[in-house]
Amino acid sequence: MADDNGAFDDLGPVAEGKTGNLGDILLRAQVVTNEQLDDARDQSRRDGSGLTGALAKLGYVQETQLVQFLSNQYGVPSINLEEVEIPQDIIDLVPVEVVKKHNVVPIERQGSTLVVAMTDPSNIYAMDDIKFLTGFNVEVVVTSEASIKSVLERYYESGDIDGMLGGFDDGQVDFLIDGEDMDIDGLEDEAGEAPVVRLVNLILVDAIKRGASDIHVEPYEKEFRIRYRIDGVLYEIMKPPLRLKNALTSRLKIMSELDIAERRLPQDGRIKLVLGGQKEVDFRVSVLPTLFGEKVVLRILDKSNLQLDMTKLGFEPEQLEVFHKDIHQPFGMVLVTGPTGSGKTTTLYSALQDLNKVSENISTAEDPVEFNLVGINQVQMRDAIGLNFSAALRSFLRQDPDIIMVGEIRDFETAEIAIKAALTGHLVLSTLHTNDAPSTINRLLNMGVEPFLVTSSLNAIVAQRLARRICTDCAEPIEIEKKVLAEAGMTEEMLAVARPLQGKGCRRCSDTGYKGRVALYEVMHVGDEIKECVLQGYSAMEIKKESMRLGMQTLRMSGLKKIVEGMTTLAEVMRVTRGD
Repeated sequence: MADDNGAFDDLGPVAEGKTGNLGDILLRAQVVTNEQLDDARDQSRRDGSGLTGALAKLGYVQETQLVQFLSNQYGVPSINLEEVEIPQDIIDLVPVEVVKKHNVVPIERQGSTLVVAMTDPSNIYAMDDIKFLTGFNVEVVVTSEASIKSVLERYYESGDIDGMLGGFDDGQVDFLIDGEDMDIDGLEDEAGEAPVVRLVNLILVDAIKRGASDIHVEPYEKEFRIRYRIDGVLYEIMKPPLRLKNALTSRLKIMSELDIAERRLPQDGRIKLVLGGQKEVDFRVSVLPTLFGEKVVLRILDKSNLQLDMTKLGFEPEQLEVFHKDIHQPFGMVLVTGPTGSGKTTTLYSALQDLNKVSENISTAEDPVEFNLVGINQVQMRDAIGLNFSAALRSFLRQDPDIIMVGEIRDFETAEIAIKAALTGHLVLSTLHTNDAPSTINRLLNMGVEPFLVTSSLNAIVAQRLARRICTDCAEPIEIEKKVLAEAGMTEEMLAVARPLQGKGCRRCSDTGYKGRVALYEVMHVGDEIKECVLQGYSAMEIKKESMRLGMQTLRMSGLKKIVEGMTTLAEVMRVTRGD
């Protein structure tokens, strides 16, 4: 523990060894308390500083003495970077984004080994990134966060950044006010420059390694930032120099086979990336003109992460039984509902995989086709030439279909054709954007579909959400008053066995406490009782109450069961569901 002067009682190696993340090591050595560590992690999340810098900023330890402790703990030298001159060719080896992300600086090259200074010698991910980027072996020395900041100011934030950018000069691209006249050849040349290509490749590979679902490339008036959506939440990852925005955006458009001269209209494309000569990852690319440039969003479609086993998606056993029974009916319609990014496509693909047999002719109309499924006829929608959902559906009905999947029912025409297909001996799967299962019926009625057609065609409606899953590496029990859990909707039976967990934060989950996601489901079988409610004009709330009486588990109930099972937290369930 630090004394009043900030000195540690014992700066020797920790008896338990050198394993574990930095926070655990400091706790075991009694350098900080649990409360101080939690405060520092909160501070780190708020201002983007590292853990050591946050501890020093809060006054819990002195940074110089913390550096000495880490030096002894890991058996590596310590260094004050303010007293070191680093050659520019060494600085250029590691991009500023990596320096800021990991608090690491290259200081010397010794043959095939690169010596780097770090604030956290346990950060093996930083070493892996640098080894991947440079091709050198990595040797570590420990330094303070203040020293890293000093290097940033001296070498990266100054004019020396031009060296890192490989001589990129935005003056070679000529824009008028409306962006109508530009040097396309010059922009293509800049987009092909090695630093730009390397930065784009770094962004794509880093996003895959972090398990991101989306990459946001966003230009603003005075800054340019990259964000990843990880487990449903956006995190700012880096801020490349503003002068790079046109070249970086153009590089992405060239990779997506889009028109780099067109900057006034939205465009959509696709990138295929092969990692290690084996793993294929697709990126669905959307370009949107904004006030200060083109925003690019890349949806990562990693087939290796596609979960098509329905038993592992998150269905409760009773829900899975109902869903499985309804998708195996000879005809009728099954709808999956929820907002964008709630996992509807995965649920539909898992159903199609279960239905995919040699004896069945399955056709899908998708916008876009996210994953290729062997044995299924998948059709990409192209509105520009008139190939939309309704046109594809009409064509499917002339193709001797057994099972049809429509990516989304957006209008009355598509809904009408889909329902007619369901009434004439075909099984139809589709999605809608609604808040829960019962309100889906009202949505169809509002589109203009007659109540008797809704009741005649529907087999089941599934609503779903994605909640972040507690990191298994740092999960720990948490005390929550039973009154709070009861107010959230837990029954007495659930309260009796509930042992809530939370993730305290570790390196594997980037100190968020969450790793991965789990689906929450609401499965409403449209039986005779529900059909009668629809025909009598019941409201969505009344249909919901009747469904619950018949045994339907709501989204909130599904989430609460996941809390009891230790999969997610109360905060997550409250974030993605509403009370019953």
